[in-house]
Amino acid sequence: MRIVFMGTPQYSVPTASALLDAGHEVAAVFCQPDKPVGRKQILTPPPVKTFAVSRGISVYQPVTLRNGEAFEIIKSIAPDVIVVVAYGKILPKEILDLPKYGCINGHASLLPKLRGASPIQWAIVTGEKKTGVTVMQMDEGMDTGDILSVIETDIAPDDTAGSLFEKLSLVTARLISKTLLSVERGAVHPISQDGALATYAPVIKKEMAHIDFSKSADDICNAIRGFNPWPCAFCFIDGRRIKVLSAKKQSGGDKPGIVTESDGKLVVSCGFGGAVELLTVQPEGSKPMSAAQMLNGKKIPTGTVVS
Repeated sequence: MRIVFMGTPQYSVPTASALLDAGHEVAAVFCQPDKPVGRKQILTPPPVKTFAVSRGISVYQPVTLRNGEAFEIIKSIAPDVIVVVAYGKILPKEILDLPKYGCINGHASLLPKLRGASPIQWAIVTGEKKTGVTVMQMDEGMDTGDILSVIETDIAPDDTAGSLFEKLSLVTARLISKTLLSVERGAVHPISQDGALATYAPVIKKEMAHIDFSKSADDICNAIRGFNPWPCAFCFIDGRRIKVLSAKKQSGGDKPGIVTESDGKLVVSCGFGGAVELLTVQPEGSKPMSAAQMLNGKKIPTGTVVS
């Protein structure tokens, strides 16, 4: 098939690669514009652009899809289908309707659960035990299109958003390749979503990662995993911001946010009579380290309030 591929982050790259490996013609790639990265704000291309350039594929990075320019470019390319994986822009109806087979999206959840921008993170934050990938026929709604295929995946107890991103990026690549073959053969059977069962995964903001010690130990540990590697869960100890990269549940506790153990390990009380042990931390201005290493450099007495 002749394909226009739309995607931006590293998550999208395995699918773009799989399409080429399957013998499809990826005629062009659309991705977000280059962005400044790091302290020096160096203008950096997104991973999909880097991949496309390495394979000699034309790249387009429109700021908007709504002024008609992108439509004319895609019309001139005349793709059979547009494949979308984590592109980051909403496609207008004129583009959705342009290809013979429409626009097909790989979404990292079991739709209609966790529609929206951050399904991988929120699956962990909200304590889901299973997630997966849904390939759907795109329509004008946000992740509301007919379902073409689904793969379910377990969420491991030690999965972080980072590890789950990596797993699901490979699942997405396999499922989209398989689904396109069925589409081309006319062997797909679209299933409408039940909107009454829909849940949503909102755009993540940094302040969402501020640990709320009034919540249960399970909720706190899920949030720490779900916000790793970005924006990374954090708290404040003696006014110093501490990122928390990993933690585990402990029994017993005091009032929420009180340090109950600080001799070789750092345990903080939380809601519902529980506690969490902070395992891997990153004090402001430092590199990641174990909580024990942090305590070697700065004593934190029991009874200290963590906020």
